[in-house]
Amino acid sequence: MKKHGILNSGISKVLSDIGHKDAICIADCGLPIPKDVTKIDLALTYGVPSFIDVLKVVLDDFEVEEIILAEEIKSDNSEYLKKIMELLPNATITFLSHDKFKNETKHTKAVIRTGDNKAYSNIILKSGIYFGETK
Repeated sequence: MKKHGILNSGISKVLSDIGHKDAICIADCGLPIPKDVTKIDLALTYGVPSFIDVLKVVLDDFEVEEIILAEEIKSDNSEYLKKIMELLPNATITFLSHDKFKNETKHTKAVIRTGDNKAYSNIILKSGIYFGETK
């Protein structure tokens, strides 16, 4: 049995298969998921698991170079925007309208659906390069 890291087999598989510049999305419970994109559904009930909790776990195992957020997060969910900025201080950030953000999810390898029901609790994470710890 696995001792550390992400236990969800869907997330673990997607992260293992990702290359540089590939993208995944972590989404709230309301974001539409394109039919040709893998959906990893973690939603149990409203708010569980939270977007931030899932983001933190994914970031422990995923090198991020760039993020995409909906422009509307600035005014409608500034609390989460602040937390995202704290968790990813070195990532390049692109803001798109929510409609353009939804369209961009078509180009992700997977959408991880959380139970979060706070507006614009969505992020696209583009993979950076990680060559391991230096000894």
